[in-house]
Amino acid sequence: MRSRTPDTAAAGSLAYASLAQVVSRRLPELCLVLALLVALYAGIIPEMVREWSQNENNSHGFIIPLIAAYFLWQRRGRLLDAPVAPNAAGLLVLVLGGLMLSLGYLATEYFTMRASLIVILAGLTLALFGTQTFRVVAFPLFFLVFMIPIPMVIYNAVAFPLKLLVSNVSVWVLKAVGVVVLREGNIIMLPDMVLEVADACSGIRSLVSLLALGVAYAAVLPLRAGHRIALVLSAIPIAIVANIIRVIVTGLLVEYVSPDAARGFFHEFAGMAVFAFALALLLAAGALLCKTRGHSIPEGTQ
Repeated sequence: MRSRTPDTAAAGSLAYASLAQVVSRRLPELCLVLALLVALYAGIIPEMVREWSQNENNSHGFIIPLIAAYFLWQRRGRLLDAPVAPNAAGLLVLVLGGLMLSLGYLATEYFTMRASLIVILAGLTLALFGTQTFRVVAFPLFFLVFMIPIPMVIYNAVAFPLKLLVSNVSVWVLKAVGVVVLREGNIIMLPDMVLEVADACSGIRSLVSLLALGVAYAAVLPLRAGHRIALVLSAIPIAIVANIIRVIVTGLLVEYVSPDAARGFFHEFAGMAVFAFALALLLAAGALLCKTRGHSIPEGTQ
């Protein structure tokens, strides 16, 4: 448990008092901004939350705002210390956000409409509180991007090649261990059962969630920028390999146990098990990078 010196406690109290004064002075503006945001996004954000609840590919969206809020809480000291100096450049960012929202409406393109909220929040921060505050909240705001469901055109463009890759490698491994198997596209034909490598088995679902968790994990580890990027990118092969293993195990169960063994509980359980396995690999990759020589490890994390 950390103890606070009287000077530190006094400085913290002054910072809170200063922030309270700023908020109090700008309360009418903040209320007006909040009312405008609610009016603009009343039909956009609830629809996105509905997608989180109804589409398993986007269910990770529920935890993204919570993680972003944690990052903001982590930065509360720097946030309180940052001087309030409104920056006119924030107006340009607001215009950009407004354009994105308008174009999204005109094109009925949901990703652009939803992403405009993050741009507008960034613009408001810069315009009302200034550059230093913006720098403090930039990462939590950026992290909110992961709560937005990716456009279907991108989803399909990534999912189909992934399904073919997973099918190809899985069939190659099954043949190598003596299983009689044929493949046609993403359909795997075994003597007693036909398997379809669907979106859930392609790795696309794990990939989106792991990328978000990889970014969050990399942000809290004492790593250099290059190693943070490497850790985030490692989520891609990890998601693919984990799902290849899932398909191979399913094929082996069909071949050596029974088709029923590959259905029911295993099929339902496999998704969670694969994600847990992939998450463990991601954690192991982070731990390995931390042990690599050359990292600058801040005091208190050793």
